Amino acid sequence: MATKTSWILCALFGIALFVVGCGNAQKEATEAAINAAQAAINAAQGEAAKYVPDQLEAAQTALQTAKDAFAKGDYQAALTAAQDAASKAKDLAAAATAKKDEWTKDWAELSTSMPKSLDEVKNKLTAYSHGAHMPPGMDKTKLADAKTQYEQLKQSWADAAASATQGNLGDAMQKASNMKDVLAKLKEMLGIKS
Repeated sequence: MATKTSWILCALFGIALFVVGCGNAQKEATEAAINAAQAAINAAQGEAAKYVPDQLEAAQTALQTAKDAFAKGDYQAALTAAQDAASKAKDLAAAATAKKDEWTKDWAELSTSMPKSLDEVKNKLTAYSHGAHMPPGMDKTKLADAKTQYEQLKQSWADAAASATQGNLGDAMQKASNMKDVLAKLKEMLGIKS
């Protein structure tokens, strides 16, 4: 995908040189540059929408600026905006790959640590339910609240894991991130040292 985007970018710069010398051809060359930028964005759009939606939006905005300038007959501004959109599209592929790699690594770590933490909480809750000495400040009411929180966390983790399985790492990471503070407080309340 990056090679295709690079080729499109090279074509844009060639078109830019051509545009400088031609009058009527300027319109056609600018239109070709806009189409090339559109193709570059389309090529990167699938992954970019998942991993770097803000950068995708910036590329799409630059492309729309090019289209608007073209519609007004300002071919030089349209060409500049098309080149900007193509440049942003080239960056999209690399940024999406980097974010995907980062989230994949982070998810792998969470897939180990989160179930372990949930098991620790479950074991403590079971022990306290069977008469083990509870930490200071813990009583039966707080123990019942802790059990409810545990069940909610367990469901949240199942939802996050399902999102990851479906290939939606962004959603999975968001759900797991939302769990971290609640889980840390629950572990502290139960006397579990991290």
